[in-house]
Formats: sequence, C-alpha cells, structure tokens
Amino acid sequence: MLLADLLFAQENSLVVQSRHSRLGVEAVNGDGFGVGWYGAQEEPGIYHSTEPAWSDRNLREISGHASAGRVFAHIRATTGSPVQQTNCHPFRHGRWLWMHNGAIADFTLVKRDLTLEVEPALFPHIEGSTDSELFFFLALTYGLEQDPPAAVARAVGFIEETGRRHGVEHPIQMTVATTDGETTWAFRYSSEGKSRSLFHNTDVSTLRLQHPDNPTLQRVSDDARLVVSEPLGSLKGAWREVPESSCLVIRGGQEQMHPFSPSPAPSPSSATATS
Repeated sequence: MLLADLLFAQENSLVVQSRHSRLGVEAVNGDGFGVGWYGAQEEPGIYHSTEPAWSDRNLREISGHASAGRVFAHIRATTGSPVQQTNCHPFRHGRWLWMHNGAIADFTLVKRDLTLEVEPALFPHIEGSTDSELFFFLALTYGLEQDPPAAVARAVGFIEETGRRHGVEHPIQMTVATTDGETTWAFRYSSEGKSRSLFHNTDVSTLRLQHPDNPTLQRVSDDARLVVSEPLGSLKGAWREVPESSCLVIRGGQEQMHPFSPSPAPSPSSATATS
C-alpha cells in the first residue's frame, strides 16, 4: 500500500489522530512522529521528524510515493523525555522495528537499574533517552530475535520487579508492536490491568462484500492486516479490540491471539543478544 493510504486517506487516519485522538490519554500528539517500512534494502527504512505529523510537508510528499507491504507508524506525545529525532518511534535494530504506546512509571527512579541490565554489546546502539527505546533493548537482551513473546514477557517482568523494588505501584503501561519484517507481534498489557486501547481489522474479503462502494477495501488484498491504537474509520464490523493481557501474532494473512503475562527475567549470565 501507499503510505499515504494509511497516514492520510482514512477517516480517522494517524495524521488526524495526531490532532484529535479519541481514545488516547493525550488528545494531541504533536511531539514528533516516525514511519518505518520494508522496501528494497535488507534493513527497514525509517523517517523521523520532530515536527507535528500534521504540518510536515515532507511526510505528505514521501508517503504519496512510497509503498510497502509492512509499515509501522507512530505519533508521539512525550512523557518527559526531550523532543528529538532519536526519541521518535519506531526504533530500529538490524531488521527489527519496535514502537510503544504507554510509559514506564517513575522512569527516573528506575532508569539506572534498567539500563545496567542491557547486554553490553547492545548498549552502544541506544541513541535516545526514552523509556520506550530502553524497553526495546531490554527485550533484545532477553532474546527478542529468537523468541519475541518470551523476551517481551521477561522484559516486562524485570521492569515490574524493578519498579516495585522502588515503591512504584503500577510500573508499566504498554501496547507494543514489533516486527522482523516477516511477522508482527502486538502486545497489550499494563500492571494495573487497564491498558491503552488496541484494535485489529476483521476479514477484508468479508468487508469488501458488505461494503462494495468503499474504495480502500477495493485496493487492499484479502490478507491485509492492520493493528491500530484507534480504528481508522467508523465502518461497522471492521475492527475488533485486542483483549487485555494479550499478544496478537500476524504472519501473512494468518493471525493468532495468545494470552500474555510477565515472566521472571533470567539472570544476566543466561540472557542472549546479538549486536
């Protein structure tokens, strides 16, 4: 698909949400944005900007010409870290992309302990100062490239253990999406059991029959799958909410839903990572 079909063309597109989020904690997400996509190169391309998504002319220009089979897009409302390109999602390591909606609570209290847990070979690749990027590198430390659900569960377990050791009642709030370019994993979880919203689309072929006059549905393939913080439109029956404490796995046109819960992080000596 053209990036513009996702970012601009829909009734409640991501650019519309950047100014008028309906379900997010922040109604306006104007502290930068990012897009990642898989194209001609082995590693995904990324475009980051500290401009609000609605006012960046380059985003509109690029998205009208670039197309890809797998796209990650994120609009940012900072929870305290600086507005700079290295703090914009999605984050990249090798073929992997990662983006996070939520926060590690009282991050300044736990940041040192979390940082020291990162595999030394991975540490030089951390470019920014956000809790989200550090979360990504904890997951990489715990084996994201080998077993994403297990690695994210261990990272969340360590974050919760560290937070509670510092007196934080609800250490993490998260919806997370990560991909290696072939499979996408999307997680919905929070320590207090009241997570940020997350939805995925229903079967496109069925929707196409129900809504023959919808131009977007006529353009996308039957195996198209979208995972979004908010539905991109009001088309009846088009969206299902991802359940609380769940992991959605998408590969090709197939999807599976699994329960998700934190697990104890392994000792540093048993953690694995590739740099």
